[in-house]
Amino acid sequence: MKPKMNPAPADGAIALELCALNRVYQLKRGLFRSPGEIKAVNNVSLRIHKGETLGLVGESGCGKSTLAKMLLGLLPATSGSVLINGQEIDTSQRKALARAIQPIFQDPYSSLNPRRTVADIVGVPLALHQVGTAAEQRKRVKEMLDLVGMPERTHSQYPNQLSGGQRQRVAIARALVLRPDILICDEPTSALDVSVQAQILNLLLDLKAEFGLTYLFISHDLGVVEHLVDRVAVMHRGAIVELGTREQIFARPAHAYTRMLLASALTPEPGLGVPDIEREASLAIV
Repeated sequence: MKPKMNPAPADGAIALELCALNRVYQLKRGLFRSPGEIKAVNNVSLRIHKGETLGLVGESGCGKSTLAKMLLGLLPATSGSVLINGQEIDTSQRKALARAIQPIFQDPYSSLNPRRTVADIVGVPLALHQVGTAAEQRKRVKEMLDLVGMPERTHSQYPNQLSGGQRQRVAIARALVLRPDILICDEPTSALDVSVQAQILNLLLDLKAEFGLTYLFISHDLGVVEHLVDRVAVMHRGAIVELGTREQIFARPAHAYTRMLLASALTPEPGLGVPDIEREASLAIV
């Protein structure tokens, strides 16, 4: 089952803006060699409109997850800035940042506390931010778990008693319980069975419409990206090498690295065999 198509952004307002963002790691090369550096994120500038889903694609190690950590305030930028709704984020203001932007991680099991019940896990952000009374918190937790499709019998269960898809639903409920404006989805379906992936993707789209959310969707699965996002940013060695609409990127890729990524995707038609990407790889900038 294919996920439902995502509507285009309703207006031109900017929800998330990255301005010349850099993250540089210093390398020690021994006693008699000068230190070097690795640019994990290299001068990245992006704008994501309110209500938009922007896909960020690229090979493993290209800097996608490093960029996500910087947007969440988990990793400081070497230089540059991040603006949410026009305001530059202050990573020291953790609570304010958490109310505006939340993550959904790749592995739902490792992101959930195994010693807490489902209801407790989803309720933790409300308790930390002192949102409402205890009764109001319990009510919101139940509403959110119902919204993501978790039966009431599961609310008192622990993560190890749930399936992978159920655990990811709990992670989504926890991310949304504070009503953030932006979700950073870092490979949210790659750890799930194929049969469950479309269900989670459809859930994300339904919740996006329900709450007016903005998504940065990080993935290496080009098939998922093609059906889910409005625009695509292609990342290579820490830099954005191509940015365009979904139709532009998948039908008329301009950059050699983008063409190589598309050529490397396995086709569902077995008669076509394994893709030959040597020609595109020879053209890509390295």
